[in-house]
Amino acid sequence: MTNREGLPPLTEPDATPAPPAAAEPAAAGLSGIALLVVLTGYALSIVDASIVNVALSSISDDLHGGPAALELVVSGYGLTYALGLVLGGRLGDAFGRRRLYAYGLAAFTVTSALCGLAPTIEFLVAARLLQGAAAAMLVPQVLATIQAATEGQTRARAIGRYGATAAVGMVIGQILGGLLVSLDIAGIGWRSVFAINVPIGVAALLAVRRVPATRADRKPGFDPLGTALFGATMICVLAVVVAGPDLGWPLWLWSLLVLAAVSALALARAERRLEARGGSPLLSPTVLSHPGLRTGLAAVVPFSAGFAGFLFVYALVAQGHFGLGGLASGGVLTPFAGAFFAVTLFTPRIAAALGSRIVTLGALVQGVGLLLLALVMWLGWPHPSLALVLVGIGLFGAGAALIGPTLFRLILADVPPAQAGMGSGVLVTSQQMATALGATVCGTLYISLADWLSTASAAVLVLALLAGLSMIVLVISLKLPDPS
Repeated sequence: MTNREGLPPLTEPDATPAPPAAAEPAAAGLSGIALLVVLTGYALSIVDASIVNVALSSISDDLHGGPAALELVVSGYGLTYALGLVLGGRLGDAFGRRRLYAYGLAAFTVTSALCGLAPTIEFLVAARLLQGAAAAMLVPQVLATIQAATEGQTRARAIGRYGATAAVGMVIGQILGGLLVSLDIAGIGWRSVFAINVPIGVAALLAVRRVPATRADRKPGFDPLGTALFGATMICVLAVVVAGPDLGWPLWLWSLLVLAAVSALALARAERRLEARGGSPLLSPTVLSHPGLRTGLAAVVPFSAGFAGFLFVYALVAQGHFGLGGLASGGVLTPFAGAFFAVTLFTPRIAAALGSRIVTLGALVQGVGLLLLALVMWLGWPHPSLALVLVGIGLFGAGAALIGPTLFRLILADVPPAQAGMGSGVLVTSQQMATALGATVCGTLYISLADWLSTASAAVLVLALLAGLSMIVLVISLKLPDPS
């Protein structure tokens, strides 16, 4: 269970009063302001994953960074972010989610300032690594707080807002980055893409006391072996995903996947033994064995990979073939963001009527949008109908809105409130890994096909692959339980 601040313990009329729990009392629900505060930190972490992309040229000119250093400015953030998510969630369970959120947001704000003040490219890379670690501390607390402090339709609406924040944040990062660089506010150029986080982070920190303080009734122990094995697994997989395109996929790099598999098997055995002894594993095998959670995570992987692959390849086509700048290419994604946000307002009602079939419907809508885009690109190249392109992008966003929030609810439904941080960490880590994989695979495939075939053929084939991922989500959705 999770405690909540301000509520007396419930007792039967003749029950003997229970001794006070040692854990932090739990909060009396999640107010609108509290939800806004936690989603603000989450939005900052999402926006900063993409906002820097459109500033790389300016960073290179100013700090004289080479391609490898610029790659680390982008991927270094994602590396430390993905590595720390599960541990960040467990720390929130142990020491209090509001506390870890506040520490993470404060660290994120400070490291954002350091990024904006970076005198050298090496300093910027180090600051980005620290910024990713700070994001890993705060992000798991967002879903964990929603899970622990809400229930029923209130939880469904809050998770819908969480999903909208994730999707819209990725698009806003592209638009906002291009806008800030082009405006060159106060003559600081690219530094403004990091400086903008500081006032927003400070404002959220001033209101953080409005967030309910929740944590597990019993403080979970530390799992050093599980943490080390999980870190080794993640590092091996991420090294392949991040370094593969730049190194040309050498054979020795693929051998890291074998090491990852060995580490993962050792992790599973170590966690089972620790839980059998009554310990607190980093990843609880009992919680992860729930069918709803496993099936939900299985659907999240192709969904997130397709989502990231679409946005990445779209950026390559828009900026590479059509010559659109970061601001203009982001602006064309407005139908995606608008459709996603609008549909999430009604997702709880649709889920109440359709149950888990809302994911099936979302996969169908997404697939139709992708096939429409493929058809428009194939028949209309090199000047496809802008109106039809916008319709296809909007359908993709609407489908994503039906799928994402519902999957989040299904996955967290099987996670006890006391382990909400762990569940949130596992979910966001799976999301982050699939996102990196989707962007890498789809981007590499598009570039390779464009060199061999025409740009139109490459785009159509990648869109067909993305439609196939939507169909995988559809098939998995037929086995999902109804959201509670």
